[in-house]
Amino acid sequence: MRLSDVSPCTVILASFLIAPAQAFYLPGVAPTSYKSGDLVPLNVNRLTPVGNQDGSLRSVISFDYYHPAFHFCRPEPEPKYVSESLGSILFGDRIMTSPFELKMGINETCKKSCAEKKFDQSSAHFVNRRIAQGFALNWLIDGLPAGQLIEDEVTKTKFYSQGFALGIVDDTGVHLNNHYDIIVDYHEVTADQYRVVGVIVQPDSRDKQDDRCGERGPRLTLQDNLETNVQFTYSVYWRPSPTAWATRWDKYLHVFDPKIHWFSLINSAVIVVFLTITVVSILMRALRRDIQRYNRLDSINLDDLSGTSAVAEDGVQEDSGWKLVHGDVFRAPSHPLILSVFLGNGAQLFVMTGFTIAFALLGFLSPSNRGSLGTLMILLYTVLGFIGGYVSARVYKSFSGEKWKLNIGLTPLLVPGIVFSVFFLLNLFLWIQASSGAVPFTTMLVIVGIWFLISVPLSFAGSWFGFRQPAISPPVRINQIPRQIPPSSTYMRPVPSMLLVGILPFGAIFVELYFIMSSIWFSKVYYMFGFLFLCYGLMIITCAAVTVLMIYFLLCSENYHWHWRAFMTAGASAGYVFANAMIYWVTKLQLGGLAGSVLYIGYSALISFLFFILTGTIGYLTSWAFVQKIYGSIKID
Repeated sequence: MRLSDVSPCTVILASFLIAPAQAFYLPGVAPTSYKSGDLVPLNVNRLTPVGNQDGSLRSVISFDYYHPAFHFCRPEPEPKYVSESLGSILFGDRIMTSPFELKMGINETCKKSCAEKKFDQSSAHFVNRRIAQGFALNWLIDGLPAGQLIEDEVTKTKFYSQGFALGIVDDTGVHLNNHYDIIVDYHEVTADQYRVVGVIVQPDSRDKQDDRCGERGPRLTLQDNLETNVQFTYSVYWRPSPTAWATRWDKYLHVFDPKIHWFSLINSAVIVVFLTITVVSILMRALRRDIQRYNRLDSINLDDLSGTSAVAEDGVQEDSGWKLVHGDVFRAPSHPLILSVFLGNGAQLFVMTGFTIAFALLGFLSPSNRGSLGTLMILLYTVLGFIGGYVSARVYKSFSGEKWKLNIGLTPLLVPGIVFSVFFLLNLFLWIQASSGAVPFTTMLVIVGIWFLISVPLSFAGSWFGFRQPAISPPVRINQIPRQIPPSSTYMRPVPSMLLVGILPFGAIFVELYFIMSSIWFSKVYYMFGFLFLCYGLMIITCAAVTVLMIYFLLCSENYHWHWRAFMTAGASAGYVFANAMIYWVTKLQLGGLAGSVLYIGYSALISFLFFILTGTIGYLTSWAFVQKIYGSIKID
């Protein structure tokens, strides 16, 4: 996901109105001014697969620009890595210097990048397959991605798409693009002070190159059965533009049919409003009636000490429902240690997600500082380890857990350990495929260092502080002997209830989830954080409302095992997230290999697991507050 360098006020307006944005300067993304003839850096990034016109994707593996099989021209003596943030590396960026020389305001035509390159049979087969899979080159000029001018067929608006095609596939075969027309838009700030505000690259395939670079000649085809000589050339054209530097990202931030966003948002909001009103009205009426009846019956029973009157008998007969389990509802659940650890990590994820969306919404992140979103998420999760430890300790102590040392250790290790282990295994597949998306070993060490040197100690501190606090006492006394649970109806059983309730939070974020996943897998810009903020709020309200209603019905059926049911019922929406990813994998993806399928399924499962922890925590904490409230409102003998 990428973010725009825009101001706080206009980010909110852009998110809600899809309007152009204005920027203010953030550390690390200040504009660079060039004089006429100054060298403007052109850096190269990884090659990424892009979707076809039908929305399908044929690969999820990216490659380094200087992968030996591509034979791209290299700067002398060797290309150098450009420093990147931690988030940029994790998202797969591999930015390096290039041999292209761009001089501000000076047009150049038919310039050779280097001497002719020879493609052997193996390299030709490799490159032709990448062309057929729709791979694109990604260049950065003054930090701005080079793209192509695209017109939206629906709205007829023109915008810049990131990246440009590695090659062409037509009726005559597969052709490699070996000539690039680089068109750079610049804005004059003051006399002889210019800034880059737009970049377009028009690639072309040219076989026989002369002084005019083989213009309008036959296209270049890499032969699979013999060596092919390839000459890489480029031309540079500079054109003035009225676009200010602060708004240069506007042309990249395009929404395909924004009516879909508005329709889905309004539809979800209406459903959530009606759902919340229904839940609140049902619970308020039912609970008010229940509480008044229970308290009245208790008063009558206290006056009738003999307990044999008709009124008492009627009272016992009417004394049913959720009050009957008051002596067991606060009994510790099964596996309290695992539940407390999940809740601690869920609270940590909840706060991290909220802060990340808020920072993005207010414009404190920028695409010029690539990977700032990922870096912020990692740092927030690390710093918020204190909250995770504190919540886990308070919950476990309320369960009267005795393995407090194990709780302190598992809270910062279990869930992050699962995530890191799966991530490491998937990274092995990327290493085997020689993909640029493979995280370097040194970066892995940095992540482990941040984890154990910052997050774990903060979690320990939170747990220590949490265990020193008094245990959360239940409003009613717990019986020594557990009550027998009567048989439940079909819809109140675990699996049916999870399927019924879990689909509602998923429905609130379904459309926005599609755009988020598209930005990840298709390397697109995602910046609609206003929509995301509202969808996140709707998801929280939906999780809370439907889980509380389900727990109320569960208690009315005299089933007091509500702890795991609350967590699992709300967390079941993660199952729909994973099922949606699998449906997309079957219908839209044509990965054609084991590695690509394993990577897609693995990362989808990882995202779904984190979503399960997040939504499960929301459902449990709201249900816990609900149970505390209703049982604290009745009189118990």
